[in-house]
Amino acid sequence: MTKTAPALESGVTEGTLEHGLPYLALGSGRPLAFLSWFTPDHANPTGRMRNSLIETLRPFARDFRVYAINRAPGTAPGTTMADIAAQHAAALRAEFGEPVDVIGVSSGGSVALQLAVDHPDIVRTLVTISSGYRLEPHVRTAQLAYAEAVAAGRRGLHHGAPMVIASPWRARLAAAAMWLIDPFVRPRNPADTLAFVRAEDPFDLTGRLAEITAPALVLGGDRDAAYPVENLRRTAAGIPDGRAIVYRGATHMGVVKDPRLIADTLDFLTRE
Repeated sequence: MTKTAPALESGVTEGTLEHGLPYLALGSGRPLAFLSWFTPDHANPTGRMRNSLIETLRPFARDFRVYAINRAPGTAPGTTMADIAAQHAAALRAEFGEPVDVIGVSSGGSVALQLAVDHPDIVRTLVTISSGYRLEPHVRTAQLAYAEAVAAGRRGLHHGAPMVIASPWRARLAAAAMWLIDPFVRPRNPADTLAFVRAEDPFDLTGRLAEITAPALVLGGDRDAAYPVENLRRTAAGIPDGRAIVYRGATHMGVVKDPRLIADTLDFLTRE
């Protein structure tokens, strides 16, 4: 039975944290910061993207008060990942006043890792999903091509196909479909998109993972076109209290709602 929008929205609240970070919140229990995947807009999602996010959060909301946090609108050119992590750290300290559990997905995982390295006092436990210690070269190329295209008013969504589909011929088919739908999913403020992509482009925590003091769980799939298994395993191996779980047959975003991942994440977060 398909859920209606009112049922899906039950118990959902939204607002902004310090530095203007937008959030959706639901559930009860100790706070869990969910740093969202790459989105075209630095805002709470609407429509299908909103429904998808809420459905993703529901399993965690049974045990936690989950805050799905996006990046701040009005991101200035020249902003770095360290700047973005500092904004999140200040917002989390102001809102909660204590270390919190953090989940980061894809680009949100980059923010979560930077946060854990630069501000270990605010991260109680760390879970990264479909994310690693650095961007692979083809991901950097694709993201930058997309962001520069939309900032110039051109179609750019098709550049992302190689990041989400590993098979070359399937990626070509996906790129064609993405080219067609591009006008319907353009960012409202392409400058934000470009500023974030340029901040994430040089992201590389090689040599700094040992600074992470929180217990960490690195999760991903062996069919992830953006983060190969070796990236995931190196990320976990570099964190003193880190471990990786790689799910067979799981893709970059398909892994997010995988029942195996949900069970392992909840077990990790509630193991005390």
